Amino acid sequence: MNHVIDVQGLTKDYGQDRGIFDLTFQVERGEVFGFLGPNGAGKTTTIRHLMGFIRPTAGRAAILGMDCFAQAAAIQARVGYLPGELSLMDDLTGDGFLRFMAQMRGMTDLSAAGELKELFRLDGRQSLRKMSKGTRQKVGLVCAFMARPDLLLLDEPTSGLDPLMQNRFVELLLREKARGATILLSSHMFEELERTCDRVAILRAGRLAAVERTEDLRRARTKRYVF
Repeated sequence: MNHVIDVQGLTKDYGQDRGIFDLTFQVERGEVFGFLGPNGAGKTTTIRHLMGFIRPTAGRAAILGMDCFAQAAAIQARVGYLPGELSLMDDLTGDGFLRFMAQMRGMTDLSAAGELKELFRLDGRQSLRKMSKGTRQKVGLVCAFMARPDLLLLDEPTSGLDPLMQNRFVELLLREKARGATILLSSHMFEELERTCDRVAILRAGRLAAVERTEDLRRARTKRYVF
């Protein structure tokens, strides 16, 4: 079985037609899988289920054959995660936060973190409290990637990044894909996903509208005019 992520009938009903409803999809090993949809479509709620932060109303989500809620701790130890809304320890510097998170993961080698800081031109000596949104996002990205995990869950990963850093992120993603990592990332912009994703799931009002290969979506968006 190549399914790294297996979601079957996943539902979280908050009432008044809010939540996610009957989501079913799979992500294969080594695949880059995109979640596309407007704000409020259910992308973050789905990713939070995969991380085991939320108990579903119905259905099931599994990663590497493990139940995402019942075995959340085992899954989280193997996943690189970037939340949509970063909550960082503002009393620490960027470097201090990265060292703290490395200790939490049992990491002793921080060479990958140094390479990622250089890639994103991140000065980790600055206090997190004084960092701009884009700089804080860089800290979150370094934290997600520095353990070189085989699975990455990234919620709106380029939020706050300037175009140069967005391109650096795409370079990193393609490099991780070549390494064999499995990646799920969300966005509300198709242009951001088409450069990296093999397939894209389209969410609308908490429901799965389609799962398509990126190439097929690209062709469907092409407009031809005959004069």
